[in-house]
Amino acid sequence: MMGWVPLKFRQTFLLRMFGFFKIPMLLFVSPSVLELSDQRCVVRVPLSWRTRNHLNSMYFGALAVGADCAGGLMVTHFIQQTKSSISLIFKDFHADYLKRAEGDVVFSCEQGSDVKEFVYQVLQTGERKNFPLRIVATVPTHFGDEPVAYFLLTVSLKKKT
Repeated sequence: MMGWVPLKFRQTFLLRMFGFFKIPMLLFVSPSVLELSDQRCVVRVPLSWRTRNHLNSMYFGALAVGADCAGGLMVTHFIQQTKSSISLIFKDFHADYLKRAEGDVVFSCEQGSDVKEFVYQVLQTGERKNFPLRIVATVPTHFGDEPVAYFLLTVSLKKKT
């Protein structure tokens, strides 16, 4: 039914429906998938009345949601490829904020090959394993490719029995 829809629109729709049914905060901040491939995941969170703080920059909670989406989508992409049942949870979260994000923020995770290998290790061992995901946030309209924040999220996976 959705075969004619460009892939990034389909991925954005699925992300927002996941937000609607499972995590309403995702739906509230309206993330969009710009790219999702075996190499990278890129997600944009718009600066709007929903995501803005009192200084007219993106609220740190909205920045956390964007980092969560970029990292979580990357891992979920490979879990879906295996057609296996694996539980995903974030174990910890570290953020370094460098500049105020005064525009739409783009979150990038470039660890595709490492994440793929990690997912297959979890499948082979059946044990819970942890992996650190690095996410970079930029505001292209104000700073080009210069990062405004770095995130380190530890994802924890375990094969469901």
